[in-house]
Amino acid sequence: MGLLSTAFWAVASPIVLFLAYTYLSLLWNYIVALQIGVPVRAIPIEQTNPFWMIMDKKVLAFLKRYLPFLRGSSFARFNWRGFEIVERYKPHHELGDVYMVSTPGKNWLYLGDPDLVTETFKRRNDFPRCSKLTESLNVFGTNLGTVDAAEWKRQRKIIATCFTEQTNALVWSDAVARARDMHRYWTSKPSLTTAADDLRTLSLGIMSEVGFGQSSKFRGHEERLRASGTSTTSYKDTLQEILENCVLIMALGPEVLGKLERWLPKKLKKLQHACVVFQSHMTKMYEETKAKVSNRTSSQTSADSRNFLTSLVQASHGMTSEGLTEKQVYGNMFMLAFAGHDTVAHTFTFAMLFLAGSPDVQDWISEEVRAVLEDRDTKDLDYEKDFPRLHRCLAVMCETIRLYSPVALAKWTDSAAQTLQVGQKAIVIPANTMVIPSYSCLHTDPRWWGEDSLTWRPSRWIRKSGPKGEEELITPRKGTFLGWSEGVRDCPGRKFSKVEFVATIATLFKDWKVDPVPLDGENLTQARKRVLEFIVEDAAPVLLLQMNHPERVPLVWKKR
Repeated sequence: MGLLSTAFWAVASPIVLFLAYTYLSLLWNYIVALQIGVPVRAIPIEQTNPFWMIMDKKVLAFLKRYLPFLRGSSFARFNWRGFEIVERYKPHHELGDVYMVSTPGKNWLYLGDPDLVTETFKRRNDFPRCSKLTESLNVFGTNLGTVDAAEWKRQRKIIATCFTEQTNALVWSDAVARARDMHRYWTSKPSLTTAADDLRTLSLGIMSEVGFGQSSKFRGHEERLRASGTSTTSYKDTLQEILENCVLIMALGPEVLGKLERWLPKKLKKLQHACVVFQSHMTKMYEETKAKVSNRTSSQTSADSRNFLTSLVQASHGMTSEGLTEKQVYGNMFMLAFAGHDTVAHTFTFAMLFLAGSPDVQDWISEEVRAVLEDRDTKDLDYEKDFPRLHRCLAVMCETIRLYSPVALAKWTDSAAQTLQVGQKAIVIPANTMVIPSYSCLHTDPRWWGEDSLTWRPSRWIRKSGPKGEEELITPRKGTFLGWSEGVRDCPGRKFSKVEFVATIATLFKDWKVDPVPLDGENLTQARKRVLEFIVEDAAPVLLLQMNHPERVPLVWKKR
């Protein structure tokens, strides 16, 4: 008995100590939160706890099923990553424009008022972005997404040189060409379950060619599968392998995969191989571009700076007084590929299924594209002439991002307490407090978006103006739409993504329409309704907000 008792306490003691520490930490944070003077809700596990992130939904689903009294509790409502997507504006309407969620790790202050959110974006030194949450992007080196303060300002100035009107014109022409190839592939099939995969391939192909000069032909998902038995050696294929397994690579990192190579399962060995080959591609591209830059005059280089890599190498070798290190060039190459590809790819997927469930919106955008193109073919879409007139196509993107923003940035107070004016009262936010702009509330609050704020309706973005009733895109009230963030830290690729999206949608929907494939016993109207309900139920954050199983909604394309 003595040995059993000793063994029991040897196992139980660390658990008891851990639970006691967790409880006391939560109690302390809760007491601190109460002193701020805003409504407080307490949850026993921080949402970003890596172990809890793996199992949160399954555990909560089990508990709500067998312990129904928990369903309305703070634990069930707020203690999982992505609760904002389901709750939308409800917590702020219940608790006010500002409320606090206490956890054993940190206190999380949520802001649902556009003026307060705008204030925090303006005070970027008082409320810096929490770079600790983005450190996983340091896969190949530090980059704009993971640095802060003066280093961020320096890198942002360099990255801004990548995004020019020359670049946007290239994005436009490449997107039109790839969208036409993708559409030929799609319409050659009786039905399609790989739209999300193919849209990712399209977006990655644009980023690879326009951003880094790596040309490739569009290949549909089934074509890629047939070629998957061959060695993955191209820049685009290795990058695609890494991005499709970004959770694993960001959690483990290339160095860990390299050290464990002998014991890795087949899938991880393939991923490790892709990391090695991709790094070799980046090194080769870097050295070749560096040689070209050093052999040109300053005027020649600036005239040929449409490639992201050229801009980054210029910044690291003599063209600026404070350049990037070689490792930072690699880090930013990966960051631009990830941020510039994945965000748009997920937005494409949401938009495609929304459109499949909304034939009236398809007709609406087709009408605009036909009016803009007149008797021209889609291959003749012109960036300078046509992009400024395709407001409805851009409205589809804005409305999709309004309801399903791929990225929601977090801020915090870092090491110093900060004061924020909330109504007639100034509140003091302690150091080390997360400060969260409530994107899902701001983007869906009926006060700003009307009673149908939860409905996907792109026409809300369009208004008529002028004597002839020309259409234009509205500008929402400041702080109510944060699709590309706000302030000096907004997304540098904002226009790049808009150009890519509009060119693709205009190309796809001028002469064609898309429908969901009805299930047995279902008519087309019921199938469309099912698709719209599916979108709402299937979205969840992984690294970005995305649809979990778009392949469960087969699509079919038909000529108008």
